[in-house]
Amino acid sequence: MNAIDLIVTVCAVLSPATCEETHLVFSGAASLQQCVTGAPPYIAQWVGEHPKWTAVRWRCEYPHSKDRANAREATPAG
Repeated sequence: MNAIDLIVTVCAVLSPATCEETHLVFSGAASLQQCVTGAPPYIAQWVGEHPKWTAVRWRCEYPHSKDRANAREATPAG
């Protein structure tokens, strides 16, 4: 199975407007949908290890998919 990036948006417990994305490697899924549905236990573990943060949303992406998309956008057409 290929690794999938699990991207979790976390916000500071004491300052909820202070948010950032953290990237975790999710290797227990074959598809993005399986990653999304299987992520909660991994997110809970991360939050347990980082008690000053709370998870507010998450998504899954194939590694470097944004890099390929950005490269396609930068390529001139024609």
